[in-house]
Amino acid sequence: MSPGPTHGDRPARRRDGTRSPVLALNGMVATSQPLASAAALRVLHEGGNAVDAAITAAAVLNVVEPTMTGIGGDMFALVFMKEDGGPIGLNGSGWAGSKARLETVAGIDVLSGIQTVTVPGAIAGWFKLHDRYGTLPMSGLLNPAIDYADNGFPVSEIVAGQWQRIEDYLRTVGNAAETYMPEGRALRHGEVFRNRDLARSLKLLARDGRDAFYRGEVAQAIVETSDALGGFLTRADLEEFDAQWVQPVSTAYRGYDVHELPPNTQGIVALEMLNIVEGFDLKAMGHNSPDYIHALTEATKLAFADRARYIADPDHANVPTERLVSKAHGNALRRQMDSRQAAGPAAPGATATGDTVYFTIVDIDRNAVSFIGSLFGSFGSGVVAEGTGICLHNRGNGFSLDPAHPNRMAPRKRPAHTLIPAMVTRDNRPWLSFGVMGGDMQAQGHLQVLANMIDFGMDVQQAGEMPRFRHDPGQLALESAIGTDVGGALAERGHRIAGAFGGFGGFGGYQGIVIDSESGVLMGGSDPRKDGAAVGW
Repeated sequence: MSPGPTHGDRPARRRDGTRSPVLALNGMVATSQPLASAAALRVLHEGGNAVDAAITAAAVLNVVEPTMTGIGGDMFALVFMKEDGGPIGLNGSGWAGSKARLETVAGIDVLSGIQTVTVPGAIAGWFKLHDRYGTLPMSGLLNPAIDYADNGFPVSEIVAGQWQRIEDYLRTVGNAAETYMPEGRALRHGEVFRNRDLARSLKLLARDGRDAFYRGEVAQAIVETSDALGGFLTRADLEEFDAQWVQPVSTAYRGYDVHELPPNTQGIVALEMLNIVEGFDLKAMGHNSPDYIHALTEATKLAFADRARYIADPDHANVPTERLVSKAHGNALRRQMDSRQAAGPAAPGATATGDTVYFTIVDIDRNAVSFIGSLFGSFGSGVVAEGTGICLHNRGNGFSLDPAHPNRMAPRKRPAHTLIPAMVTRDNRPWLSFGVMGGDMQAQGHLQVLANMIDFGMDVQQAGEMPRFRHDPGQLALESAIGTDVGGALAERGHRIAGAFGGFGGFGGYQGIVIDSESGVLMGGSDPRKDGAAVGW
């Protein structure tokens, strides 16, 4: 907890940081948008718990970060509530429509537009959380989001950049341009955006509950839009869907218990990576050294091979989760690694850049929520359900079109997901709630952040700011702060070094909160790769 020495004219204890961790005693919020952080913190001030504040944060993000998330998409959460005695998981991912047929899309490389739309699971997840843990009325929790949708909000810098990069997509796919390019172009930094159709949809949810979305007027608009464009959804697909409580999967890493969500998410991939690298002295290798990056990258390849082969909806496929997250499996994979030579890439499977929001909240009672939501791609399918302001996700892209694959598309089946919130406990008490956004970067980000904190002793802010690297099939991307000498040494080992993956944003965005069990202090970190903020009281 000591601030340590300063460095000349820099008051911070390290030269490479942008800010110190945020400290508080009564509650902490870390989101990718300051407006969402402020709204959630206000809920904690008003006596709400971490779940109440999480619903408000998710709703506001749905409005102010529309490129990334929305109620037309999915969500997942890990929740640690005192009455449960341990973390539990919530899977709010929707299933494919009853009219989905593999033969309908056979012969194309990737689904697009309305054919990518599965049932949106986010609203079912919000209400599932609220029914079990909520203490404040749902109508009040949605009010900040309704206000921003009705009266507008100024578009933040990074969101504006994301919006502008997707202009051509909005113009050519679906009908989302009518809602999200009101003057025929993307919103610019500082311009005010309003989505009054979305405000009306949120008001219906506040008044009528989840049925407004899955049985009422919104459901009708979603199905009519799907039918008009040749989609796969029926009214029954929405009416009969619900989010599911699930048991997290975990592994021990150097005295810490790391919890992730089970398939159909890629949470087991992060646990496999940790089991592999636990056999190395990472600190002795040196942070972001060639040896270090090589070891973590080779572990990623091996875990991704399992992901490509196994991850699917466990209601439709036999996923050997227990074996995959075992120490024995991690040890066996480690023995396959060559410390001096890069292996070939793993089979790509369901890879993605990913457009996602992650946030975490801890309340005065040390209840913690680790929450992630997404439209998958920027503005999802590019389709807005007529009259609702709701952009529908394109999560169907997570399916395989291989008829022999366990993740093949089928009716009422959930696709493989990249979304993974995470939580770390010590002595069965929450120590760290965190996540890293960004498709395939998510599991890799979990590994890198945890190594930063556990192996290298970094604080919750520094761990998320440090330069990252990203393996994708056939290439290894390094953030520019990792020196060219490191890249050269990795190239000599057979890694194909690429520039920043996908341009700005390819290395994800992080939020995290540490709970210091000795002092009771909450420490929050927020990634400068996003517009967000950690705030506490």
